[in-house]
Amino acid sequence: MEAFSKFIVFRVNEQEYAADIQQVVSIEKVQEVVQLPQTPDFIKGVINLRGSITPILDLKQRLGMQEATYTDQTRILIASMENVQVGLVVDVATDVLDIDNSVVEPAPDMVGGVSSKYLKGVAKLENRLLLLLDLERVLSFEELHEVQQVAQED
Repeated sequence: MEAFSKFIVFRVNEQEYAADIQQVVSIEKVQEVVQLPQTPDFIKGVINLRGSITPILDLKQRLGMQEATYTDQTRILIASMENVQVGLVVDVATDVLDIDNSVVEPAPDMVGGVSSKYLKGVAKLENRLLLLLDLERVLSFEELHEVQQVAQED
C-alpha cells in the first residue's frame, strides 16, 4: 500500500514550505488588492477572484517575518479554510510533489523561526527540508471569523 501525499511546494523568505494539495484551491498571479481599514496587519485586503470577494493574507507577516514585497514570481495560494476561501501571498510557487509519509517527522517547537503550531511536520527529502504548513492552523478560530467578516462586508 502506497502512503504518499501530494503537496504544493512554495518559498517564503528562501525557506521551502509545502501545503497539502487538498487544502489549495488554486494558485493565482498577484492582482490588485483592495486595502481595508481596521483589519489586522497580516490581512492585506481583498481581491475579486472570478466574482468572489477573497481576503488576502501576507503569509510572511503571519509567520512573524517582514511584510512581503511583490515580484513577478509572487503568487497567491487560494486555500479553503473552514469553507472560507482565503488567499495567502507567497514568494514563489515552485512544484507539486508526492511525498512519502515515511519521511515526514513531527516539527520541532521552532523551525526557521516559524512556530510548530502552524506546521503538520517536516519532510526530509534527499537534499532538502520541507516545512509542511497546515493551512487550517494559519488562522485561529477568531481570526478566521474576522476574515469571514471581511469577505462578507464588501
